[in-house]
Amino acid sequence: MRRLLLAALLALPVAAQACPSQDIMDGVADNLIANRPTPPIAGLPTLEAGHCAQERLVAALVPHWGSIVGWKVGLTSAPVQQRFGVNQPLRGMLMQSSISLRDGAEVPARFGAVPVIESDLLLRVRDAGINDAGRDHVAILRHLDAVIPYIELPDLVLTGGFTGPQLLAINVGARLGVMGTPIPVEATQAFADRLGSMVVTMVDDRGQERARATGTAALGHPLNVIAFLVRDLASDGMRLEAGQVISVAGYSPTLPLEAGRTYTVRYEGLAAAPVSVSVRTR
Repeated sequence: MRRLLLAALLALPVAAQACPSQDIMDGVADNLIANRPTPPIAGLPTLEAGHCAQERLVAALVPHWGSIVGWKVGLTSAPVQQRFGVNQPLRGMLMQSSISLRDGAEVPARFGAVPVIESDLLLRVRDAGINDAGRDHVAILRHLDAVIPYIELPDLVLTGGFTGPQLLAINVGARLGVMGTPIPVEATQAFADRLGSMVVTMVDDRGQERARATGTAALGHPLNVIAFLVRDLASDGMRLEAGQVISVAGYSPTLPLEAGRTYTVRYEGLAAAPVSVSVRTR
């Protein structure tokens, strides 16, 4: 199924005059794999061109980082969208590398070309009925089976020139991630309310709070991110599939890492007791 998804992505129509060649995007992939920063990608005037570049980059990375397992939605707040010159969130593809690490994992502080850390959350799809759930939060919950604490470890790779098309071209920075213990979804208004009102904090092992946000930081509610993604995929003839995970992002800015530190993201108000996920750098 994931191979079919990749084939469908690569078969999408592209604006040949604006899309970087496969050779150019292979070069960006080589830099990512070697942890080398890369200059801004020339010839990306539109979001469509950015999507085309992303498809070619992911095609080059799949043999190294694994098959496509879901989606990342970035720029889920208006101020961040404004900084990138866009008026909507941007989607990227999650590969196996993004769900390869578990709570307490240790990673190099320089795990990528331009490594950063971000508080996040994964939602896992129960069945394809989610594509017809609309915007109603309880209806969406009926087609999800887990909420998963998640630390994203993006790689911004570029030396500058951050625009919406450039961010799309580097697959919205998706690279690594650390998953916590899944929380079963309850298809109730009370559970939806907790998702919106939960408090997400990132602290380090010195007790310093690095970031704090509520569930509403991501498009007003994490489930609004799912509704957006369904519509965005449908515009390109695609659908969410059972088992896919969605990174809703938005709970901290991207932050630099220090070697020898432990970073913990805590979620208060989501479950009966606070839950967390941690990663240590070396």
